Amino acid sequence: MGYRYIGYETLEGGRIARITLDRPQARNAQNRGLLVELGEAFERAEADDTVRVVILRGAGTSFSAGHDLGTAESLAEREPGPDLHPTYQCNGSTLGGSEGRVRQEWHYYYENTKRWRNLRKITIAQVHGNVLSAGLMLMWCCDLIVAAEDSVFADVVGTRLGMCGVEYFAHPWEFGPRKAKELLLTGDSLGADEAHALGMVSKVFGADEISEHTVDFAARVAKLPSMAALLIKESVNQAQDAMGFSTALDSCFTLHQLNHAHWSEVSGGQVYVGTADYGLDDWRAAPAILPARRDTP
Repeated sequence: MGYRYIGYETLEGGRIARITLDRPQARNAQNRGLLVELGEAFERAEADDTVRVVILRGAGTSFSAGHDLGTAESLAEREPGPDLHPTYQCNGSTLGGSEGRVRQEWHYYYENTKRWRNLRKITIAQVHGNVLSAGLMLMWCCDLIVAAEDSVFADVVGTRLGMCGVEYFAHPWEFGPRKAKELLLTGDSLGADEAHALGMVSKVFGADEISEHTVDFAARVAKLPSMAALLIKESVNQAQDAMGFSTALDSCFTLHQLNHAHWSEVSGGQVYVGTADYGLDDWRAAPAILPARRDTP
């Protein structure tokens, strides 16, 4: 299969599939084409009975800077013309009011992320650089996370877009409730060592060795019989769901859409996120993301 926005390869005799987000010029911001290809790549790995572990990583300086809010490619995908992506002609995109947006985000931001969380293979996110907002979603849907020492984790949609987090709202489960509130309300970030201390990240490696060490880590996991690995994954996921994880995700997705509807009403239908006109930092020229320090207001 040919891809435009990702790379796909197999390693270790086919036991490991490695998917690479490949929009380095846009810091792997997630346009529709990338997300659709990523779904196809995950399904390809899932269908391959030789593959036991899937690694997800990003090319360039960052794992992913989140949703693509304005590159030329992303804008062209949404408008009539030769670059119109077919997913903007179905799944609610032709409908008015909030219905179109809700259905589009459900399919391409929310339900796909849940689907990847429940992939029938073990998944490892190999992250580095900025992991921002929707970049967290791609990382969090994986079973394990390996981070480079330079990794920065933050969700800035509250401070820059006036939104209550991203569509796949796993923040309280990954950061803890109070830390999630702090990071969302301030837009501050965590580093790799802090994320490791929280239990969100399994391993931390230097930037020059992370790719090799992630493959070594994946190879260790791939030695486990595939049935045992799947049932371990499913046991943990089902325990998490019994504690309310999936129900909370559904509820918070609805709140996310209410937040969009608020901005749409306030702006007279002009925008569906907050802007600098409403006292927010302009995301195009926003100040640097600050680390969340215990001794800094």
